[in-house]
Amino acid sequence: MSTIRLAVIIGSTREGRRADVVAGWFVKQVEQRAEFDVEVVDLAEPLLGERHPNGSTPELDRFNERIAEADAFVVVTPEYNHGYPASLKFAVDSCYYGWQAKPVGFVSYGGISGGLRAVEQLRQVFAELHAVSVRDTVSFHNVFGAFDSQGVPHSSDEVNTAAKTMLDQVQWWSETLRDGRAKRPYNS
Repeated sequence: MSTIRLAVIIGSTREGRRADVVAGWFVKQVEQRAEFDVEVVDLAEPLLGERHPNGSTPELDRFNERIAEADAFVVVTPEYNHGYPASLKFAVDSCYYGWQAKPVGFVSYGGISGGLRAVEQLRQVFAELHAVSVRDTVSFHNVFGAFDSQGVPHSSDEVNTAAKTMLDQVQWWSETLRDGRAKRPYNS
């Protein structure tokens, strides 16, 4: 079985974001697993530039290619005002077919809820795009106090276990859905 092309999507574009710390930790978790080939897709990189006559941009075209090439996704998202960021909504809505019949996992962060309200909203959006969200997530509550100065979570055992569980599910779904797409193309 070939490696799973996992796109880790960083959903926050705010200055001073904690996404770099959270995503940095998560990517290290993925890199310990030989079954994944990870690519970071940071939405802080512009998705818009000069528009073509058809309404697309070179940046948006490249984003769509990266999504189409991936076998699976993990979205790293904050929770802003009980929801997920507009930058993430724009990115998700800018692509349709690339998400289909592929699994999506979530790493969330925020205040007391740890970003879980954002994840619940994203599950509905990805279901509409014919993606499969995995059950287990990783969440960081009160994120500004969740990591030490080296980017290591204070609750390493718990979140490392959560990441392993979620990645196990992403692996299973990735392999199963990839086999399914190979046998019969997915038509929405």
